[in-house]
Amino acid sequence: MNLHRKGRAALVLALVAVVGMAFRVSWNALRDVARAIGADSTAALLYPFVVDGLMALALVATLVLTDRADKRFALRVLAAYTLASLVLNYVHGLVPQLHGGSVDWGRLADWNPANWALVLLATSLPVGSIYFGSDLVAKVLHHRPIEPTPIAVTVDTSTKRSTPDLGESTPAPVFAAEPPAALPAPVVVDLVKRTEPIPVRAVAAESTRPRRATGRVPAVARSSRPARTAEQLLDEARSATADWSVEDLTAEGIRKAVRTSPAKARVLRETLRGERSAAPVEAVA
Repeated sequence: MNLHRKGRAALVLALVAVVGMAFRVSWNALRDVARAIGADSTAALLYPFVVDGLMALALVATLVLTDRADKRFALRVLAAYTLASLVLNYVHGLVPQLHGGSVDWGRLADWNPANWALVLLATSLPVGSIYFGSDLVAKVLHHRPIEPTPIAVTVDTSTKRSTPDLGESTPAPVFAAEPPAALPAPVVVDLVKRTEPIPVRAVAAESTRPRRATGRVPAVARSSRPARTAEQLLDEARSATADWSVEDLTAEGIRKAVRTSPAKARVLRETLRGERSAAPVEAVA
């Protein structure tokens, strides 16, 4: 790891050295071009920083920005100023008068259209540096790195198996063991001194049957049979169970005979049993 860091540091230092030497080589050309378009000695001295300095700024912004649109903008600025510096260095090599400073002001080429284009390019670079440089610095300062999104890994257990592997069971997935939760402090019960029984609360087992959705029954699903009163329901139960013994009077049998709910069937069962049990007593009396 330490060797890897040293290699990266050496690579960065080598890049800085190469960029610095390239900036020094381009210095003379950009300075002479600035003098040819009317800049004084101080402005001509600072002119290379306007062009090559913005190239370095655009390179750093390209490395820092992660948004695709911002990175594309920084790359375009870097490409545009690199091309402009290349054209001005090329013109400096073609016009020997620029080397000695004997060229006429505003004259970078003999052909007028080419001269106008070159002068426009050389004079617009400082203004472009102000605009593009400010925009790049604003994008870098307002940049927010994108946090990595956790990726959920799913294991597909429905892979088709060949015939020889059917006899082997599929290994169960291995899950990471969770740390055991803190156990409550043990309760010590004195069985010798305690005389009253310890109450045991019954826990109802949760039903595994699926719950049916409840709600209003639509009008179509409702029975067309009119609702019966308690007296009518009792009369029907008496007539339906007239030949039944007391032991035969069950809630399920009554429910099926008169077609009613289980709760009403239980009420009818108790009522009929009470009537059948009290009937012999009243006859004797």
